[in-house]
Parts: sequence; structure tokens; C-alpha cells
Amino acid sequence: MLFERVKILAKKRDKNLKQVAIELGFSENAFYKWSKQSPKADTLQKVADYFNVSTDYLLGRTDNPDPDNTKLDTSDLEDVLDNMKSFGGVEMTDRDKETIRAFLKGKFSDR
Repeated sequence: MLFERVKILAKKRDKNLKQVAIELGFSENAFYKWSKQSPKADTLQKVADYFNVSTDYLLGRTDNPDPDNTKLDTSDLEDVLDNMKSFGGVEMTDRDKETIRAFLKGKFSDR
């Protein structure tokens, strides 16, 4: 998982693993070693900082790459709203759901 995540993140920056490793001051094949052995914590943190993601994301413990965990992941919310039929015993209309989406978007847009 770790090796694949780093590979994907590098590709998003139009770089290969060798280029990223050199920029970070690692050996050219450092990331390939990670497919067989785990890196040291400080090395892992250096890579997380480089890509501006959390170490938990690199390790596959979460799918949220945000290192501060402050960005709102709306995918779960969308599923909940789409499947919500009522609230407090009152049937929800599509307009109700859109109102809730707009409110939450405005509330959390500053984060």
C-alpha cells in the first residue's frame, strides 16, 4: 500500500519515484525498498510533508490525505443525504436535501 500510494502521488506531480527520492535526499531506489521493508518514522514523515499528506494516508490507515484532517470529506455526507427519507418523522424533499447541502458547504468552506 505504501509503495503504491507514493507512486500515485509522484505521478500526480509528473515525477517518477527516482526523481522524488533524489529531491528528498534519498537513494535513487529508496522507494522500491519500501515494497519489501518499512521505512523509519522520520523518513516516512519527510515523504508525507513533501506530498502534503498524512503518514496515516501513506500507510493506508485512511483514505483522507489531509495531514491536518480539517478538510471536509463530503462523499459520506452525500450518501447519507441521498438515502435519507425523513428527519424527525418528517419526510424530506429534494429541496430540503439541497438546503442542507448548501448550509454545510457554506459552514465548512472556510476550513
